[in-house]
Amino acid sequence: MENVVLIIHLLLALALIGVVLLQRSEGGGLGMGGGGGGAISGRSAATALNKVTWGLAIAFIVTSLTLTILAAQQSADSSVLDRLTDMPVPAAEDPAAPDNGDSLLPPAADDTAPLTPSAD
Repeated sequence: MENVVLIIHLLLALALIGVVLLQRSEGGGLGMGGGGGGAISGRSAATALNKVTWGLAIAFIVTSLTLTILAAQQSADSSVLDRLTDMPVPAAEDPAAPDNGDSLLPPAADDTAPLTPSAD
């Protein structure tokens, strides 16, 4: 169900983008508002495109709300805290275990060793 609504949502988004791009610019934003032509007058075409735009926008909002409700219903069964408490806890290293040489730290200094290097 969620996949079907998501596909419809994506198709509505693409259609809404297309219809908005087809509309004639009424502001002088870039100064490229083209002239009307063809069999229908500019005003009736703008009214039809406005109605289609409003219809697509309303359908887009409805599918957005539907997807939100579906996602909320699926996540209502568990909480983030439930997921954190269900995770396995990693075992702590045994401090008494012998060092096998894989450590990145240098070996501990010997207390009896001289602090200056020997002149060998």
